Amino acid sequence: MKIYDTIVSPITTEKSTMFSDKGKYVFLIAKDATKIDVKHAIKQLYDADVEKVNITQIQPKTRLNRGKFSYDKRNAAKKAVVTIKDGKAIDVTKFKESKKKK
Repeated sequence: MKIYDTIVSPITTEKSTMFSDKGKYVFLIAKDATKIDVKHAIKQLYDADVEKVNITQIQPKTRLNRGKFSYDKRNAAKKAVVTIKDGKAIDVTKFKESKKKK
């Protein structure tokens, strides 16, 4: 798989920002991506050694809008928590810049 087919986008939430202090980074990935695909994509994109990759499934969720009789649906997705060796830091904003160039 190609880099940008494997990694869809970085997830920047309060919890993922706290993880980055420990050398862990969270990415939204393709549904058919494996741990090995994610490891190679991070290596090529950020030139960082990956120690461990944990993948979780995000279940679809339906919610009722407040005050309206309409529903919002969150689609199913897949995310990866990537641990970088030696606690080195990577710049997650580099992903957005390099994706625009391609």
